[in-house]
Amino acid sequence: MTKAYIVGVYELDRAYGGAEEGGWWYDTGELVRICRVFRNHESASDYAYRMNRTLQYRIKKSRSVPYYSVIYSGGAYQAQVYINELPKFYPSERPYYS
Repeated sequence: MTKAYIVGVYELDRAYGGAEEGGWWYDTGELVRICRVFRNHESASDYAYRMNRTLQYRIKKSRSVPYYSVIYSGGAYQAQVYINELPKFYPSERPYYS
């Protein structure tokens, strides 16, 4: 089976993990758009890197609140590379504190 390197854009957020050690949070993402499919990892990574630079510039220009802030209300995006299939959400399972 040939590998396909897929670049997708995810909207970032944080979710409350639990009260252990004073409370902890974890990063989440929801698939917004499938951008491109590549045959090699290097090309996909380069494309995602360029997209992320553009997305960061737009966030900085709009003076949006970072996704890890308690007053965040959406609008932070990140391009990511996956092999053969993009998850609709990540993480697929809620992490646990150990």
